[in-house]
Amino acid sequence: MHKGFVQVYTGNGKGKTTAAIGLAVRAAGAGLRVYFAQFIKQQKCSEHTALERFRDLIEVKQFGAGLIIGRKPSEEDRRIAREGYDEIGRVLRAQAYDMVILDEVNIAVHQGLISVDELLSLIKNRPEGLEMVLTGRYADQKIMDAADLVTEMREIRHYHQQGVEARRGIEK
Repeated sequence: MHKGFVQVYTGNGKGKTTAAIGLAVRAAGAGLRVYFAQFIKQQKCSEHTALERFRDLIEVKQFGAGLIIGRKPSEEDRRIAREGYDEIGRVLRAQAYDMVILDEVNIAVHQGLISVDELLSLIKNRPEGLEMVLTGRYADQKIMDAADLVTEMREIRHYHQQGVEARRGIEK
């Protein structure tokens, strides 16, 4: 069994979730089982349709009530994030997956839906060979310190600044 590492994809640039999805597909291509948990997000996008083709190896679950931009998290946001946190704990204990991806978990921590210490506990208590991937802006320094790989996506230019809406198959 190989050593499982902790990877963090953070920063204000595009590509964090996309990188995690690419890694999930690569893992599935090698016959690894992947649990892909999305915090905050609620909407089904093109990536869900694509990942559905790998349903024998990739399980996708959403634990969000929608984006938290320009509003304070609601009790519903907190409840759903808590369900996600509890589910991840069960998934880790079951040891049925080779990779666990926590998409937008850094935002969930940043917004106070789960604590830094709770996320550190998941990292610390993961099975030895499990690869764990954490995405989202605003990764806490303690989380980055606990990771084996940290990649920061930095926005230099983005066409949304010219009013381009999220496009099917590209951003959604």
